[in-house]
Amino acid sequence: QDFEKEIPLEVKAEQKKIPFTRNGKNISIDIRLQMGSYWLKLMKNKGLDYSKEFTTNYKFELPPNDRTTDHIYAHKEVWQQYAAISGRSLDGYQLYQHIIVPGNNASDGIVNTDPDKTTLDNLGLQFKEWFAGIYYQPDDEKNNAWLPDRLEYQFDCSATDSIKNKTLKAEEYYQGQMDWYVFDIEENGRNGNGQPGNISTDTNTFIPSHVEFDGMPNTCWWKFEDGKTNLGDIQPSTTDLSKLLLMEFGLVFANDWFLVPYTLPIGSLANIEGLTVKNNFGETTWIKAAEESGSSNNAWSMFKLHATEQNNTLFLAPSAMKVHEGKPLEEIVLIRDEISNMVWGIETTIPLPLGKGDKGNEVALRTRQFHEKTVNQAPASVTVPYAAKINYLAMTDVPENWIPFVPVHIKNDTREIQLQRASMLRIIQGDTLDPVKVKPQTSILREGLEEIPKPLPYYIHEQEIPRSGVRVTQSFQRTRWINGEVFVWLGMQKKTGRGEGSSGLQFDKIADVKE
Repeated sequence: QDFEKEIPLEVKAEQKKIPFTRNGKNISIDIRLQMGSYWLKLMKNKGLDYSKEFTTNYKFELPPNDRTTDHIYAHKEVWQQYAAISGRSLDGYQLYQHIIVPGNNASDGIVNTDPDKTTLDNLGLQFKEWFAGIYYQPDDEKNNAWLPDRLEYQFDCSATDSIKNKTLKAEEYYQGQMDWYVFDIEENGRNGNGQPGNISTDTNTFIPSHVEFDGMPNTCWWKFEDGKTNLGDIQPSTTDLSKLLLMEFGLVFANDWFLVPYTLPIGSLANIEGLTVKNNFGETTWIKAAEESGSSNNAWSMFKLHATEQNNTLFLAPSAMKVHEGKPLEEIVLIRDEISNMVWGIETTIPLPLGKGDKGNEVALRTRQFHEKTVNQAPASVTVPYAAKINYLAMTDVPENWIPFVPVHIKNDTREIQLQRASMLRIIQGDTLDPVKVKPQTSILREGLEEIPKPLPYYIHEQEIPRSGVRVTQSFQRTRWINGEVFVWLGMQKKTGRGEGSSGLQFDKIADVKE
């Protein structure tokens, strides 16, 4: 994609499609209602009243209460919301899906005569522009930088001049705050395909000033320093490296730093070729970067991009200064279970169809209880008394928000392994139907399950799950850019977990017989 200085780099890199369906069932009801309300507002502003017709064609409909609709009837608040909007409210996303198809118009099935038909069709174009502006997301679901097998983002940024290509690579971005330390830089010769970017060269004349801070040694020997900040009174231990470095900078090298103000546009790559220093005697000296002087092993610099060779490029990332993060819609924790020899993906926050996240253990418990109540568990008549001395249990249960990942060999490799998503069975006593496989409900762990015509397996690199575990969250992000424009997007972050755990899963268990 082309670089756009009007868009923060976090928005470009983290953007993902908002999920409106899960396993073929409608979710994100809050956004659907928001879109429907805005469409009715557009018609009202134009003096049109087709709300009844649109609500009939694009309506919410409460499905029947059976085991296939556990996402509604297992949760009281979801069922109440569905019952309130069923047949009464407009599903704006259904309308949006219709008008984005080439050849379809908003007036289809509503009115066929002008001027109302033309007015509705024009409002449909305005409706699409509004939705594209309020939520920033890719046109193609697969056109995003998220790597599911790595649980992090990966992308490149490139700039071209008349001689070289400079490529900034963010191979492990997951912090949620993007800056120079996220990138590595590579330089190579132009291949003739890229067009030169906006390049400018500037030579400036200035008088540098010393960097000053409280407590620094005074350059005049006959003056006393301000006692409010006494760097000489710091008493670090031999392991306090940060304090020792601070003292060395403040007391030894403080007078070696100069301040040269220079304004650069954001999203730019800048190189200082050198400095020409002219002293009071009229002598000039050409000074290059410390790395180019042959002392690269001992050179130290701030805001330095990691490179395979010498490089002194400064990158001013077009990153957002402040990002407001909403409550997590999804949260998973990947932990190692050494007893079971597997990894568990625990869904600690699961998105409900209403559009908000709920505690994963409570969602799993309510879903389990819904299926248990549905199953006819009337006790069967027993004519022969049970007189066994032991109770044999083939397998214990785990909560339904615990998704197993089992180690499997990498294809065409007999040593290296990766983690493959598996499923536990929902086994209920007295159920006449075959046990079903419990699937994850978060889009983070549902990777590949929505593929058509058949679901795809999901693998995670084994080295991505350390002993400390991994926690991944997904939530809406909001920021205001330098031109005042507001961006809202769906982004993810990865953080360190809380260590190992155990699910208590056991096989072939012998227990005492209960009275």
